[in-house]
Amino acid sequence: MPQPAAFAVARFAGAEAAMALLAKETRWREGVVSPRFDGAVIAPGASCVSRSGFLLRTESGLDIHYRRGEGVTVARGGGVAAGEEALWLAGSVRAAIAAICGLLPLHASAVAHEGRVYAFAGASGTGKSTLVAALARAGLAVYADDTLLLDLGDPARLVCLPGHKRLKLADDVLALTGARGEEGVGAGIAKRYARPAQGAPPPPRHPLELAAICFIEEGGAVAVKPIGGGEAIARLGEDHYTQRFFTAVAGLDRAGLFALRARIARQARMTCLTRPRALDRLADSVACVVQALRADGALQ
Repeated sequence: MPQPAAFAVARFAGAEAAMALLAKETRWREGVVSPRFDGAVIAPGASCVSRSGFLLRTESGLDIHYRRGEGVTVARGGGVAAGEEALWLAGSVRAAIAAICGLLPLHASAVAHEGRVYAFAGASGTGKSTLVAALARAGLAVYADDTLLLDLGDPARLVCLPGHKRLKLADDVLALTGARGEEGVGAGIAKRYARPAQGAPPPPRHPLELAAICFIEEGGAVAVKPIGGGEAIARLGEDHYTQRFFTAVAGLDRAGLFALRARIARQARMTCLTRPRALDRLADSVACVVQALRADGALQ
């Protein structure tokens, strides 16, 4: 499909090259960070992104600056809590750098099977991490948690880059999924970093094709249903900071955004998982997803 002029996507020699570029650009060091970005002063608690850089200033006194080709500079204030820096570097900072490098960050967790990726999207708190941790116990490999990066350089398919974030799970979810809890995520966050259950397949560390996106929503009965057309495009338009970074950097107008979402909806199957939020129904959600993957031919 022809791309609108505003929709400029960086072309890589391949997704492996995109991974190498991202690894280079996310290297960081400590140093002095100016509050000025592209001629404007950025207030604490705000951020700014452009085609060439990103500045994040937290209210706790952590300032992080990225300039393309120069990497990341981190300046810590006295009020920065333990673990806060790692969360920002793996979250907003990496998502912004990915967008600047031409990669599309999706707010989704994902599993992999037979060389393809199955992503689960939804607002924060809908249980994306919980579901993929439970699916790992059922024999599927965790591919990404919370943020999934897409390389759009191949017009014939959507290629995913392996996840960089560690699972973050609450203690009650650890018990249900068999995941192995490690240190706490940080002050004020009632979650632990975690590894998938013992015996779960190891997370793949190479690019894989995106097969499907499943949107999670609350409902009384557990069910997976296909969605398409306008509904799929509308769900892909649900706002999140990761998508805003890409939109700002790429300079997408409404036509460009529509073209991007239409491409994703065309090249990846779109489904919706409805399920109750109660953790005692998690096994039902896992069984439903596994059954849907079997019907899709992903599982034998």
